[in-house]
Amino acid sequence: MGFNSTIQKRAADVLFQRRLLAEKRADAVKREVFEKYPRARELDRGISDSGVAAARAVLKGGDVVEEMKKLRDSNLSMQAELKKLLTDNGYPADAFEPHYQCKRCGDTGYYEEQGRTVVCTCLRQTLVQEACAELNRTAPLALSTFESFRLDYYDKQPDPGLRLSPYELMDKIFKFCKGYAQSFTPTSESILMKGGTGLGKTHLSLAIANEVIRRGYGVMYVSAPAIAQQLEKQYFSRSQTDESLADMLTDCDLLIIDDLGTEFRTQFTVSQFYNIFNARMLRHKPVIINTNLNLRELEQAYSERFVSRIIGGSTKLDFIGKDIRVRK
Repeated sequence: MGFNSTIQKRAADVLFQRRLLAEKRADAVKREVFEKYPRARELDRGISDSGVAAARAVLKGGDVVEEMKKLRDSNLSMQAELKKLLTDNGYPADAFEPHYQCKRCGDTGYYEEQGRTVVCTCLRQTLVQEACAELNRTAPLALSTFESFRLDYYDKQPDPGLRLSPYELMDKIFKFCKGYAQSFTPTSESILMKGGTGLGKTHLSLAIANEVIRRGYGVMYVSAPAIAQQLEKQYFSRSQTDESLADMLTDCDLLIIDDLGTEFRTQFTVSQFYNIFNARMLRHKPVIINTNLNLRELEQAYSERFVSRIIGGSTKLDFIGKDIRVRK
């Protein structure tokens, strides 16, 4: 997966800060222990000095085997005493060692496997999260939260077809979306929100995005017209800076596409949307789709196969009522 240099630098900075924080914490514990227990300082220094002495013994020559055995025994004895001192006083045996978030790579982003350097999963996840954050900078995430959602804008008169009011239906949808966000995992179900304009689809999907991002997951919130334009631009210009767009749409923990059906559709964009949705479905990664079109209109705009793929693996939320933006 390709990422531009800005995203790569930000991801590298995130890992560097993680590594630096772990090392600072270990140093702080070491200073604390040394102040309380001077013997710990002596042992730590002795362990370091024995390593230097071993290197000198090799360079000096002579009876290296016997000398190395003495140094090894001394080193192990001091290590055992230091660990006992730590554990007897309520510290973990490895208190002087940095506790990195990623045990595999030590928060460097890379590790060795079978003689080759491999990019660690933690670096890949950080790259995706930083790329998501970059694309979300222009999304109005801060404007729409669950706390700012107002049910009192919805009519309390029962709908003849549903036998419940828009208010009652939206109360159920609101509670579902809030619960979805609070229990979200990268394998949560997908959601298809459909209904007329101004009924709260964008607000609730943004509220979900806010909560899921707050819980540490990578979310991409994009409008269908904007993403269709970017995908075409990437394909026809072969732009290196946009090289990873389709990968990010596929790899992020949650993809939210607003206003599906309002984009300028071509055979290329329809196939791209299908490929992205299909790839995520195959990997059990959730998508939230907002659209003003009903199922028949979606089939006419895209295809029966396209719509079948979307609705087959998603919860359908039907928004009803009058445009609440008029009431606001």
